[in-house]
Amino acid sequence: MGVSVKDVAAAAGVSVGTVSNVLNRPEKVAAETVARVQQAIERLGFVRNDAARQLRAGRSRSIGLVVLDIANPFFAEIARGAQERAAAEGLAVLLGNSDHLRDREEAYLDLFREQRVNGVLLTPTARDAARLERLRAAGIPVVLVDAEDHDLGVPSVAVDDVEGGLLAAAHLLSLGRRRLAFVGGPADVRQVADRLAGARRALAAVPDAVLEVIDVDALTVRAGRRVGDALAARPPAQRPDAVFCVNDLLAVGLLQGAAILGGIRVPEELALIGYDDIDFAATAVVPLSSVRQPARSIGATAVELLLETIDGSAPTRAVRFRPELVRRDSTDA
Repeated sequence: MGVSVKDVAAAAGVSVGTVSNVLNRPEKVAAETVARVQQAIERLGFVRNDAARQLRAGRSRSIGLVVLDIANPFFAEIARGAQERAAAEGLAVLLGNSDHLRDREEAYLDLFREQRVNGVLLTPTARDAARLERLRAAGIPVVLVDAEDHDLGVPSVAVDDVEGGLLAAAHLLSLGRRRLAFVGGPADVRQVADRLAGARRALAAVPDAVLEVIDVDALTVRAGRRVGDALAARPPAQRPDAVFCVNDLLAVGLLQGAAILGGIRVPEELALIGYDDIDFAATAVVPLSSVRQPARSIGATAVELLLETIDGSAPTRAVRFRPELVRRDSTDA
């Protein structure tokens, strides 16, 4: 049977209340009493029951994080940034992967509500005000990650994806490319729509440029490979001379299908740029140009906004990072 608080109190010659104060409010106890209780704890091998303490407090020492696709290194880096910042506050991060499925996202949010987490960081599958209100009604604050919704008054941290799309397309146009293709989807994903809007804004300034939109059903290497295969099968005159992929996983797959297997020379015949600047981008057979997002900073900032919300130390904030163009061999010969 485990050592109890009563055992520690008896060994230290103090009351149970004093032991509780040493564990939770040591500043209220005389230094020599604290030392005596700590010696008893070490001698007996006492381990505090955090589960019971959290239940009494009504909150756990954890926060929930739900991302769209943990297989994407961009979201893995967000999770790492969140975990590092949370650990500095003595908090654990419970990670959920919705895989772009609303039902799975809902299941994770229900679980976090049952676990009485201190708050939730959420990359939503879709805009759902009612879902966020249910969490807030349960006293659980929410921070949107890689998403924004100013109407709801919810703290958020994101990147200006319209500017990112503009950066990518403008770079391709600056190389003299005029037959551009945009590869991304589904179209109702906010990040996809914003990056496409930015690309179209860049093309609007170049009258002789055209943009072909190639829809994919997933933002994966495999989906990019299928697009690369399809482009390689076209006659050269019917191919784009530049491609903007909505993320780096698509770009890596497209590079495999079009260049490595299809024989299209990159960047001579096809300039290629991705988005996110994951580690794979720099180490690809042809190092990929990309639009960089500060993924780890996004995760850390999300935790910071959650802490501000919990203690009421600052007004609700919407933090927006600016993207950065990273030029590599896939666009610069």
